Amino acid sequence: MEERIVELEHCGICEEKKHQGIHVYNMFICTECEYNMIHTEPREEKYNYYLQKLKNINQPSIFS
Repeated sequence: MEERIVELEHCGICEEKKHQGIHVYNMFICTECEYNMIHTEPREEKYNYYLQKLKNINQPSIFS
């Protein structure tokens, strides 16, 4: 039986190490934060928190 080592990644939103999530450019966003962001209304206080955190995403440069 083969053991599989799963590396934890640092979430750019909650700043915790998690197993599952998505990558948006250079930022990893865990599944829980992704769900919470999608279900947050603009009128909620947490909305501005997510906006500030998402400003840390850097688009990779395209070299041609």
